[in-house]
Amino acid sequence: LQKILIFLHVVTCVVIGKTLMILFPNAMKRYILKQGEKSRMNKNPKFSYENWGPTFFSFKYLLFVLKVKWKRLEDEAHEGCPAPNTPVVTFNGEVRRLLDFMQDNRPLILNFGSCT
Repeated sequence: LQKILIFLHVVTCVVIGKTLMILFPNAMKRYILKQGEKSRMNKNPKFSYENWGPTFFSFKYLLFVLKVKWKRLEDEAHEGCPAPNTPVVTFNGEVRRLLDFMQDNRPLILNFGSCT
């Protein structure tokens, strides 16, 4: 049921977005550029709006957003339920699953931090 609701929401947003891009291209360009400022997407001088702007609300965009949102459903943790077995990337660049690091019945400790 959750996947169906996500599908309907994303399809509706894409259809409305695509329609607005056709009817009001300049206004949508300003809106998308404003969104790009938040993510700093438009700070790279070698990556102009013409490279990424038109991809918004395309079929590939729709599929990508659905894939991400459906994957996030699997990553939700709920109290009293087993932990999600989310994918993680090792320092070698290898993609593994979180529970692959469990050893016997020892607890798995996750330490989050950053290094600058």
